[in-house]
Amino acid sequence: MKKDFSNQRNPKFDKPQSEFEEHVLQVDRVSRTVKGGKRVRFRALVIIGNKKGKIAMGVGKAAEVADAVAKATTIAKKHIIEVPLVNETITAPIEITQGAAHVILKPAKPGTSVIAGGTIRVICNLAGIRNLVAKILGTANKINNAQTTIKALEMLSEQWKEKHGAQ
Repeated sequence: MKKDFSNQRNPKFDKPQSEFEEHVLQVDRVSRTVKGGKRVRFRALVIIGNKKGKIAMGVGKAAEVADAVAKATTIAKKHIIEVPLVNETITAPIEITQGAAHVILKPAKPGTSVIAGGTIRVICNLAGIRNLVAKILGTANKINNAQTTIKALEMLSEQWKEKHGAQ
């Protein structure tokens, strides 16, 4: 009599489930010129979030795409910020400029959904922000726009803590 093992999983190879969902926003080939020619590597921009107010961004470089994504995810997990949410939106409007990136974030009424460009939309979805109006001005560089958006959300968090105390 044969046993059917197709239904069983080996716990040795199971990955532990993380509370964070990750999204690879961009993968680029980058190269540098060395003595023998060009050395090609990959740069990955990863956003992680738990859809309950925690969000982070990481950029990693490696010789292989998978290694770059893994490195970026590890970096992101070390820089998690908590975003204050009220009625599934941000607490106050904020406008921030960092380098050439200029980002405007405004809270919206329930039912509005996220009205924003690609980078901000991904960040908001992973942070759990359901209603928001946003605009990216200046540069189209995804890394700079992501950094600026994360910085804006971090500033909102600091303002919220000052106003309501660290709860």
